[in-house]
Amino acid sequence: MDHHPILLLVALENELQAITIPKKIKVAYTGIGKINAATETQSAIIQYQPSLIINFGTAGGINPKLSGLVTIQRVIQRDMNAQPLAPRGVTPFCPKPAEYVSQSGKHICGTGDSFVTSRDPWLIEQKVDVVDMELFAIAALAHQHQIPWRSYKFISDAADDQAGEQWQHKINHGEELFLEELKQLLS
Repeated sequence: MDHHPILLLVALENELQAITIPKKIKVAYTGIGKINAATETQSAIIQYQPSLIINFGTAGGINPKLSGLVTIQRVIQRDMNAQPLAPRGVTPFCPKPAEYVSQSGKHICGTGDSFVTSRDPWLIEQKVDVVDMELFAIAALAHQHQIPWRSYKFISDAADDQAGEQWQHKINHGEELFLEELKQLLS
């Protein structure tokens, strides 16, 4: 085992098959949702002690100008809503950040434990580009362990009433695009 390998975290093997990943990269499948992502990320960090965490997965598109594979610079928690104790997206009485920032990427991801199937004005106000169900938890654990992270999201659906059907049809359509990005990152 490499002393400090790259750790790749993906929610589901349907999104990216382990057999396609270079052997020097350690792969862990988190399952869907923030709790699953947090527990699996913690276990994988302990097991592999990575120098970099990469997340790849599908996402719902909020910004209609984007399609395909996008890189994430910032992630917020879209379903933390304890108003009036704190603004939406902020965990009250918690010293941890309300957002996590990657050293790379261009776009904003909103993570939450729901599959987005309708317009949410708050997401647009926050300039959220895509929505997922795992990245905030992954980035929080990376931050806690002082490990840099990157995230690549393939926009599989329009986060509307057709999202479930679109996602099921396009769940693995981002695999080749991501593998090309990974190849460039490793070169």
